[in-house]
Amino acid sequence: MCQTYSERMSATVMTIWKDSLSIDGKPAKWTYDQGVILKGMEGLWYATGDGKYFNYIQKCMDFFVNDKGEIRGYKQDEFNIDNVLCGRNLLTLYAVTGKEKYYKAASTLREQLKSQPRTNEGGFWHKKRYPYQMWLDGLYMGEPFYAEFAKTFHEDAAFDDIANQFIWMEQHARDPKTGLLYHAWDESKEQKWANKQTGCSPNFWARAMGWYGIALVDVLQQFPQEHPKRKLLIEILQRYITAVEKVQDASTGLWWDILDKPGQPKNYFESSASCMFVYTIAKAVRSNLINSSNISFAKKGYEGIIKQFIKTDVNGLTALDGTVSVSGLGGEPYRDGSYEYYMSERVITNDPKGVGAFLLMSNEMELLTTLNIGKGKTVLLDDYYNSERKKDITGKEMPFHYKWDEMPNSGFSYFGNVFNRFGVQTKTLSTVPDAANLSQADIFIIVDADNIADNPQPNYVQPKDADAIYEWVKKGGVLVLMHNDKGNAEFEHFNTLTEKFGIHFNEDSRNKVIGNQFETGAFNLTSSNEIFKTAKKVYLKEISTLKLSSPARAVLTDNGDNIIAVSKVGKGTVFAVGDPWLYNEYVDGRKLPAEYENNKAANDLVLWLIAQAKNK
Repeated sequence: MCQTYSERMSATVMTIWKDSLSIDGKPAKWTYDQGVILKGMEGLWYATGDGKYFNYIQKCMDFFVNDKGEIRGYKQDEFNIDNVLCGRNLLTLYAVTGKEKYYKAASTLREQLKSQPRTNEGGFWHKKRYPYQMWLDGLYMGEPFYAEFAKTFHEDAAFDDIANQFIWMEQHARDPKTGLLYHAWDESKEQKWANKQTGCSPNFWARAMGWYGIALVDVLQQFPQEHPKRKLLIEILQRYITAVEKVQDASTGLWWDILDKPGQPKNYFESSASCMFVYTIAKAVRSNLINSSNISFAKKGYEGIIKQFIKTDVNGLTALDGTVSVSGLGGEPYRDGSYEYYMSERVITNDPKGVGAFLLMSNEMELLTTLNIGKGKTVLLDDYYNSERKKDITGKEMPFHYKWDEMPNSGFSYFGNVFNRFGVQTKTLSTVPDAANLSQADIFIIVDADNIADNPQPNYVQPKDADAIYEWVKKGGVLVLMHNDKGNAEFEHFNTLTEKFGIHFNEDSRNKVIGNQFETGAFNLTSSNEIFKTAKKVYLKEISTLKLSSPARAVLTDNGDNIIAVSKVGKGTVFAVGDPWLYNEYVDGRKLPAEYENNKAANDLVLWLIAQAKNK
């Protein structure tokens, strides 16, 4: 099977940095370099459903984080904002595993930001030993983690502070002529590198600009839609991308290390920054933050990066050339920010910052092959009939069990990601379905309708609800029914809806699996299956079987039992199975043996649902 560039580069990562990041023979340390790589690996995990990528992330972070949540080698009193970035990896691990040690470690980094020294107006210093200095790099090191933590743990007021960091940085560091941002700004104007009038460093260093861009698009992914400063951030991003595209080399699609000095002696095309710019543009297009026509710049840059920087080493591994190892300001020996200084730094192969940026970019660009398949379609997930709630670690009651943003085993985040990868927008419906709210959806999913054990005050399906859903299906809607087995769901009221389509969920339970005896939940799919074109062996456990009447028909049977069914009514389609089935535990590659292809089945099903939705 032909591997993608991201898969090939990840193989390099897991070969040369098997346990954790060790560079030039030095012991591994807590560093932002690794954080960039691991975010790239996370994207690859989402794309492939291969648990080895998640396991690598966890192994790398466990090298540093002990069972008490303490971080080896981390010193908060240094107030180095670079040390915050890996907190994003900790948040992912906590969201997926629920292990409190990751929450504690992430909270330690959040505490650093609470006490981080600031400029007089409130901008984070880059480091304690760099007083009154804001660097473009620091926006990526701190703000995406800050935003993700704030969103996860309900710190709504923090988003004003997060937005201000970008606003102040642009106000102080942006050159009005080119639109480019200088590497850093010194409020005190005391540094030798600082312009005595503006406080800015003298050059536009490409990777610094790259950090700022990926910080913007990643923060906007977390930023509340209704926040008044969201519009300001989008405007900053649009100005930024306009400036970046103007300095893209027309012939190669790449970017120079010093952006506004193309062709000058010793200047060179730099790989990490080029990857960051392509990632920023592509993600901004995918997120509808900029016009889709901008994708041509990303495509040209991506092609140039592959052509100029991707090599195969003597061991057959994919390598990334052309990354400057480091460029900074001040310190000892003193870095004056001059053009000559930037040209003096080493350019190396497989620098982790470059490799991480390449993974981020490749994941984003590889999405372009699938995004148009379901573009313009919306899938709505019920949160009314299945409205379980539980308190999170902060004590706030949150939706629970088969929800889009729920990353533990019980969640649907992975299934939602499959929809998103095909360009389908995921939304949630927390009120009773009716003609008005259903009209906004192409696909409507109802999972595991509550019984009393799930919810003391369950919302049962009522006749008028069933009528509204039935009429919506007749007009071309695609209804997905993923129920549960006896004891774990409500049947009497739910069947008043499903029987309208010739489907009755039997109050039974089949395929009971004890421990890891996975084979008792196995189903083999034939090549003639109309829905599952690539998945050959799947896993369903503890399911309710189906009793069918016209117009419903079975698409998967076993030993006389109907397991999966389809019903066509009017222009619409109904898909039914007696198990939530495609929740994270059985699609994300962390639990099931590789022979079970539930992840492929999820992709097959989503493609089929999109095809059925064409009638709406």
